[in-house]
Amino acid sequence: MTTTFADLGVDPALVDTLAERGITSPFPIQTLTIPDALAGRDVLGKAKTGSGKTLAFGLPLLQRLETARPKRPRAICLVPTRELATQVRDELAPLGEGTDVRVTAIYGGAPIEKQISTLNRGVELVVATPGRAIDLIDRDALDLSEVTHIVIDEADRMADMGFLPQVEWILRNVEGKCQTLLFSATLDGVVNTLVSRYQENPSFHEVASKGQTVAEMHHAFLKVHDRDKPKVAAAIIQGTGRTLVFCSTKHGTDRVAQELNDLGVNAEAMHGGVPQKHREKALSNFMKGKLDAMVATDVAARGIHVDDVEVVIHFDPPADHKTYLHRSGRTARAGASGHVVSLVLWKDELEVRRIQRRLGLELPMYEVFSNDPRLAHLEAFDSPDAVVI
Repeated sequence: MTTTFADLGVDPALVDTLAERGITSPFPIQTLTIPDALAGRDVLGKAKTGSGKTLAFGLPLLQRLETARPKRPRAICLVPTRELATQVRDELAPLGEGTDVRVTAIYGGAPIEKQISTLNRGVELVVATPGRAIDLIDRDALDLSEVTHIVIDEADRMADMGFLPQVEWILRNVEGKCQTLLFSATLDGVVNTLVSRYQENPSFHEVASKGQTVAEMHHAFLKVHDRDKPKVAAAIIQGTGRTLVFCSTKHGTDRVAQELNDLGVNAEAMHGGVPQKHREKALSNFMKGKLDAMVATDVAARGIHVDDVEVVIHFDPPADHKTYLHRSGRTARAGASGHVVSLVLWKDELEVRRIQRRLGLELPMYEVFSNDPRLAHLEAFDSPDAVVI
């Protein structure tokens, strides 16, 4: 028998709103965590990006939060990037309308005066990056004295980006007892420090994966020639769908995006040097399918959370096997399948072989040119059995 949101105890108004959006069956992490979160327990969830965590913590908050006074939200959700902040807000705000829960996102790179004005009017749930939250607290524009719920989303990524001291500063400045919901793909020593210090007997839930990345991910390693490399990438993108292309530098990201556009691919660059408004517009267009490809650096891509990325292209080789996994995990999300393609120049072949060995990927490297018909049908490069790592 299929579990429904109603079975989990979700309010009928929220269930109806979800159904209107075509969401009727909860993902595993939602099934596991929502009952405990609704019961008021601290929750520790181990699940990868794309597993449905936003509704896992969002639905209980939308159901339980009391009305907030100006400047004094009832809940704060800390996230590592501005892009994730806007995505969480965009997913939860329409649902909140049905339960009179106001949701806003505050993050650096956007006008702080507008964010202060929103907080002055009162909001129940603030989704924030740590740095901007601290800035607003210092300005007395954000008061945590009436916060009753805290969410720490993607704690491992915040650790990777050096944000945990800021996160802890915020947690120390929350007064009184709070329900704390913490989600992370990994639970290493640093993340466990947060758990031990700020959670009380949390219920632990893990969505098991078959290996180091999401299942149903197909990998191909293609040996290409330098001048033909952009054309190979363009042929792949034109033959498939929404594609995320990784480059190692900001300059390289801009160059590759321009080369792809010159080849008839609608592509945008995403890196720290791109103005925030431009980044938000590009990400919105990518999510809506108006862009064929997003060309990004590793740091910028941490803020890209899109469920329907069909292909990830390693245009430049990743720094190591962990970076390969982080990049590749942008496809095959939320139960979907996806392709990961590495474009390998002769000078990078040895390093890519090392990464393959670390990952246990016993796959051949195919030499291809941009007129190879297989580029439009990536299944042609698959081994007889789909590779899952």
